[in-house]
Amino acid sequence: MENREFSAGPAEPAPHHGAGPGHDTDGPGHDTDGTSAGRQPHGGPADRRPGRPAGASGTTVTGLVVKVVLLGLTIGIAAWAAFPLVDAEAWVGLAILVGTTAGLCYLYLTRRHIPAKYLVPGTLLLLAFQVLPVLYTASTAFTNFGDGHRGSKQDAIVAIQTASVTQVPGSTEYSLAVATTGDPATGPLVFLVTDPATGAVSAGDASGLRQLPTDEVTVAAGGRVTAADGYTLLTIGQAGARSEEITNFAVPTAGGAIRSSGLSRAYEGRALRAYDAGCDCVRDRESGKTWTADGELGAFVAADGERLAQGWKVDVGLQNLTRVVTDPDISGPFLRTLLWNLFFAVASAGGTFALGLLCALVLHSPRMRGRNLYRVLLILPYAMPSFAMLLVWRDMFNADFGLINNLFGWHVDWFGGTWSARSAVILVQLWLGFPYMFLVATGALQAIPAQLTEAASVDGASPWQSFRRITLPLLLVALSPLLIASFAFNFNNFNAIYLTTEGAPFPADNSTIGATDLLITYTYRLAFGGQGAQYGFAAAISIFIFALVAVISAVTFRRTRQQEEVYS
Repeated sequence: MENREFSAGPAEPAPHHGAGPGHDTDGPGHDTDGTSAGRQPHGGPADRRPGRPAGASGTTVTGLVVKVVLLGLTIGIAAWAAFPLVDAEAWVGLAILVGTTAGLCYLYLTRRHIPAKYLVPGTLLLLAFQVLPVLYTASTAFTNFGDGHRGSKQDAIVAIQTASVTQVPGSTEYSLAVATTGDPATGPLVFLVTDPATGAVSAGDASGLRQLPTDEVTVAAGGRVTAADGYTLLTIGQAGARSEEITNFAVPTAGGAIRSSGLSRAYEGRALRAYDAGCDCVRDRESGKTWTADGELGAFVAADGERLAQGWKVDVGLQNLTRVVTDPDISGPFLRTLLWNLFFAVASAGGTFALGLLCALVLHSPRMRGRNLYRVLLILPYAMPSFAMLLVWRDMFNADFGLINNLFGWHVDWFGGTWSARSAVILVQLWLGFPYMFLVATGALQAIPAQLTEAASVDGASPWQSFRRITLPLLLVALSPLLIASFAFNFNNFNAIYLTTEGAPFPADNSTIGATDLLITYTYRLAFGGQGAQYGFAAAISIFIFALVAVISAVTFRRTRQQEEVYS
């Protein structure tokens, strides 16, 4: 038999054999250009879908209206977001905003790029809510951003001078009306002050004074402002509710700041600490002490090492990351917390899997009666809100009136000892987490063919051997991704710790990190704790957490793929 090679090129037209009805190139069935009679090129009048009127486009009226509304909302939101960017002179952000908006309008106003119409919204949301926060967190880890280091150097100078303002003999006194540009209870404060010498009214906020036109204000006989365009004056009750905030509020001026003296009077005080640009330092006018600017620390530091509380944000490089390793006050507690964190995640994921699998195996047996009732009872913990159950379990472990101690007649201070508190939180996690593992294990067991275990039984395998050699490996192939996800979730299980022990018990010499703290709760306390926010250092800890979870997950997924290849 002759072997022939077929090429992938275009086939040559077959020769015509005769002029029969099916091959008459000049007959009614064919045109001279080879196209069939009655057919038109794509897009012609004959290429219409049944039922669509002539001239109708591919877009319905409803779809067009939805498109116009959504694009109008997009343009409106972009215009609203552009004004703050212009005020902040953030030209790069403005260019990105304009380019993105123009690209969306082009994409959805044309009939091209059909796949992009579905992919772009999800991609933009991913960038906005996932990628950008991660990048911002990573960039914050290389700064000293936190309490006392939030703004620029100029902001720190204004804060230092304003905080040192005091009333001196001869200070100018003003009639005061407290107002706001927003909600009376939460809006930013504004001082409307009347100069006793000229009668001019000025509005003062955190950025300074601005004189108001006379036709925009109404002034009473005593000089107090009773109305001002664009401002809402606070009533006595509203001002009284914010009295502490009003007392601490100051309007910076050239020689000091304006502070309130009650709710109807204000004075322009003198700053005892003033900035001297010549020496780049802050000098105390009474004591003569000097604090020189340190660009690496982002603070004003005196010769004796004293540092003013108000500083500014600067880049510190790898300092936050190296502190975890080099600072003995941090490295020791951090390492202990990391080990406990790993143990907690493994015990929670592994314990819930073992308990859930055991319950699933028991109820998988056909000899078990009332299986549906038992299954409903076992998934009840999964159906209840976890945050509410955590608070209930916290009270159940209470040393004085808790159900656990009262039921068994114990006198255990569960949250007072290191390992008793750790045991308590792990027990709570077992109770909350095993129903989920029970459900997925039940589904996986039902997917395993019964012929496999029956064949093993015929070959003389015991039930344990059949489970260990056949059932468990097949279960792990199906459930390994879920176990990895459970490990990652429990590694950062903030609620499990914060709603039960809040990280307690704490050692006597360190109130920052407790025995049951996970890295995530430690990071939260660094960022929002009562001892001062350390956002830069907290962001560095977040990078460690991300790296650990990513490495462990990657290694485990690799092992899982190898296992799938063996049992596939």
